[in-house]
Amino acid sequence: MPGFELFGAEERKEVNDVLETGILMRYGFDGPRQGVWKAKELEQAITEVFGCQYAQLTSSGTSALTTAMAALGIGAGDEIIMPTFTFVASFEAVLSVGAIPVLVDVDETLTVSPDAVRAAITSKTKCIMPVHMCGSMADLDALKEICAEHQLILLEDACQSIGGMYKGKALGTIGDAGTFSFDFVKTITCAEGGVVMTNNKEVYIKSDGYTDHGHDHLGVDRGADLHPFIGYNYRISELHAAVGLAQIRKLGSFLGLQKKNNKALRAYLEQIPEISFRAIPEGGDDSCSFISWFLPTEALTKAVVAEMKEQGILAGNFYWFVNNWHYLSKWDHLKNAQTLHAISPEQKAALLQLKDASFPASDAVMSRCISTAISLVWTDEQIKDKGEKMVATIRKVLQTQMQPA
Repeated sequence: MPGFELFGAEERKEVNDVLETGILMRYGFDGPRQGVWKAKELEQAITEVFGCQYAQLTSSGTSALTTAMAALGIGAGDEIIMPTFTFVASFEAVLSVGAIPVLVDVDETLTVSPDAVRAAITSKTKCIMPVHMCGSMADLDALKEICAEHQLILLEDACQSIGGMYKGKALGTIGDAGTFSFDFVKTITCAEGGVVMTNNKEVYIKSDGYTDHGHDHLGVDRGADLHPFIGYNYRISELHAAVGLAQIRKLGSFLGLQKKNNKALRAYLEQIPEISFRAIPEGGDDSCSFISWFLPTEALTKAVVAEMKEQGILAGNFYWFVNNWHYLSKWDHLKNAQTLHAISPEQKAALLQLKDASFPASDAVMSRCISTAISLVWTDEQIKDKGEKMVATIRKVLQTQMQPA
């Protein structure tokens, strides 16, 4: 799954280009940088590889989401509908612009249920933010229809699904804007980094300024730039961009290995009739960074997780239902509105309401789900060994747990 597994001479070459100039910042110092502009090159490569008109690099996936929200005009009091299953960065970004996260159930796509989204819309709803978790996508046609009907923004958090496609378009390029994360464990890594992608020039211009203290970047002298609005420092460095530039050039081989290894391991799990797999919306092409699979009941799933741990084969298998970072049930800091600075009374009230909220449909899905991360460097022998051990462990639990009383 992560690009760091195949870090090599290509990345070192791009980084050394920057080190030789000594210009680590992406803006200014035109002479001393000797024509080396890694961030600009990476942004251009992103537009070409993923098929969007504009790309603005940022310091992280989280800052990319925050930037996209600001550029789309989302702010204080606006409600953003998002899933109960995501990474904490999704709601952190919502809160950072003064907006209110409205959590809704996921279905077996592991993303927002369109029916749950419809039911959550209020007069304050400004945006629907599907999070394309673990390599695959939401039902984007259904969400686009809802957005058109209610005049809402569609913002794709595609941070975990680099390389996934929907009806011929790259995830992250289908809504009003979309974001990737390039952190250390993503399909493409910059070590730290992110990007806002859009086909809307105004959103791009605002993203460009917002990530650099509001600079308009229209002059030849950075010190003479005007500031049409207040921004922040969400810049990526040339060193981080250099790593990403090498990585994006290898994306095709990454995805090829990922799909090959995913298919090979999945063939073992398919031997077990009690196992089902995540739903992929029609027209969707999973990036194959994970195999997400379901057992019939929560009890069986927990027993399999426990047995895998006992057998020493749990590494790389994620039971999100009890994961501290990815599922609502463990987000006590969110539900208790535990912040270091004051948030608006409206935000605080909305968060505290989550303490008593229940999401039985999400629980029914996530309590039965295990996601297995796919390595780019597995050998055929390692896949065989992993698959056989997983199948033997699962069958052992099923035979024990499903015996008639």
